[in-house]
Amino acid sequence: MKKHFFLVLFTLLSSIATSQNSQVNGKIIKNFGQTFSVENPEIKTDTSTDLKVIFDVSNTSSKNNVINKNIVTAARFLNMHANEGMNLEQLKVAITIHGAAWKDVLTDGAYKTKFGVVNPNTKLIKELTEAGVDVIICGQTASFRKVDKSLVNPNVKYALSAMTALLQYQNNGYKFIKF
Repeated sequence: MKKHFFLVLFTLLSSIATSQNSQVNGKIIKNFGQTFSVENPEIKTDTSTDLKVIFDVSNTSSKNNVINKNIVTAARFLNMHANEGMNLEQLKVAITIHGAAWKDVLTDGAYKTKFGVVNPNTKLIKELTEAGVDVIICGQTASFRKVDKSLVNPNVKYALSAMTALLQYQNNGYKFIKF
């Protein structure tokens, strides 16, 4: 009897924990950026407003065949807010890429030549830009690394520098988030 009680209790607690932490596929970026549903948060999401954010990404994965989790953050941002009921038109997202993350915006061919595998970020960048995300490479980083535009994913935009893009987007109401 005692054993049966603990089995029922364990099953009940497991189902409660699972329901509060169930993973949700994205409504905007279908193949990346899964999120978790959060039941009854004290800080409610204001779904009546517009959210404008610029992510600053300067780090990369330590393994060349692994997607940059910091770029995935933009997909999670879009998906979790869409899953809360916001429309894509309410969500304005940009990403500056510089520092060690420069390699993540290379074309598959350039990436394979340099690292021996196709760029694991290509599909993610394509889905992000199709959703209206501005993915921006720092022109200073690209020049320092001798990365010609022909070697960069055609979905990526160039800026004079990441600093310039960050300032200009913030002047246009985007909030800065550093990863």
